[in-house]
Amino acid sequence: MEYRLFIGGKFRAGSAVREVLMPYDGTVFATVHVGNAELLDEAVRAARRGFLAMRALTRARRAEILLETRRRLLEEAEWFARVISSECGKPLREARIEVTRGAGTLLFSANEALSLAGEEVPMDASAHGAGRMAMVIREPLGVIGAITPFNFPLNLALHKIGPALAAGNAVVHKPASATPVSALELARLFAEAGLPEGGLHVVPGPGAELGEALARHRDVAMMTFTGSPEVGVRLREISGLKRVTLELGSNSAVIVESDADLELAVPLCVSGAYAHSGQVCISVQRIFVQESLMSTFVERMAEGAAKLRLGHPLEDATEVSSLITEGEAERVSEWIGEAVAAGGRLVTGGEREGTRMVPALVADLPVTAKLLAREAFGPVASVNRFGNLAEAIGMVNASDYGLQASIFTRDIQKAFRAAREVEVGGFLINDVPQFRADQMPYGGVKMSGTGREGPRYAVEEMTERKLIVWRV
Repeated sequence: MEYRLFIGGKFRAGSAVREVLMPYDGTVFATVHVGNAELLDEAVRAARRGFLAMRALTRARRAEILLETRRRLLEEAEWFARVISSECGKPLREARIEVTRGAGTLLFSANEALSLAGEEVPMDASAHGAGRMAMVIREPLGVIGAITPFNFPLNLALHKIGPALAAGNAVVHKPASATPVSALELARLFAEAGLPEGGLHVVPGPGAELGEALARHRDVAMMTFTGSPEVGVRLREISGLKRVTLELGSNSAVIVESDADLELAVPLCVSGAYAHSGQVCISVQRIFVQESLMSTFVERMAEGAAKLRLGHPLEDATEVSSLITEGEAERVSEWIGEAVAAGGRLVTGGEREGTRMVPALVADLPVTAKLLAREAFGPVASVNRFGNLAEAIGMVNASDYGLQASIFTRDIQKAFRAAREVEVGGFLINDVPQFRADQMPYGGVKMSGTGREGPRYAVEEMTERKLIVWRV
């Protein structure tokens, strides 16, 4: 199959053509046209014109388009799941869940289009304001530049595109180079649902060239980016006065207290650590277990990891497939080796063949290990012991990241102490940080980024308050 850029409501040729490979075995899934800075500029200029059409739509019409896109997505759910599975290597069972979640994101975005409203300002609350009335309205910003990662190529795109369109903006989307097909198929659905021609543009291509071109473009009002901290910081530096939201990853931590229900905690930690081969921003990476439970927890966690079914992503039984590239698999393998060489204990897994890796568990890591300090983004979890809750909280907070974390305990006092003291954007009790519902406010602190996603919260980021005052 061959896919072209989507600019101005039409599919058109790019500046070059590249192959999209299935990560599991390197077979060619599709060929895709890619853009350059000139084509991106054309897309932004078309989006600037399209913004006028988007802003003029009633809230009801925006909602209708989002809901019609949702209907079409559900109608083609199996096709989209297979596209996701093929281009990013996600097991088909997980890809189907992503499609369902994407439909939910569209529904929440449509609801925001209908409920978007301002507020009255109580002018006569001061003597100086007497004789005047005022209101604040929310207006769309203009052209939103959206850059999305490979790991959730449909739903993370919809978390940017859905709220942007609901608010009356236009979008120029630069999908991950490895996973452009989902984005182009999504653009087709929006066009079929009646989106104005300039409302959405999709330009695959090299991240450095197109990302910087978007961030620098004077007609782009806002950048929204999900990806690495290094790229996020760079985009923020060159964006000038544009509004910027960044989701920059994590090394999410779990605290397992001495009174934790291991029948609940262990299976959740297994799924939370190894889903999509650990290539989830909020994947369970660091587990801190109270020392009295350490041996039992490690034994059960290893048993759960060893039972996961490895295989081709398009096979229904597969639970763990592959990493996105062989280079990423090599890096994760090197990090495991480094941790073991420094004194950590490889409990299970870690064997690698090409892009495929057996889920790994490493215990008793030194604090200097990359598996503790950085984002692994692979099928590996670490387990370290602690003595008391204060020590555990300190270990969790000894990270540059702060996206989500969690605790397992039956003690409500401990749970809420941790919730208050752990430095993250989201904290979960008796669950894993890998959980996300699409209506949640989602985002981090420290190097995990700025701003919040979730349709309601993204709409707030993607609109501007305007004050109107009149004398009565």
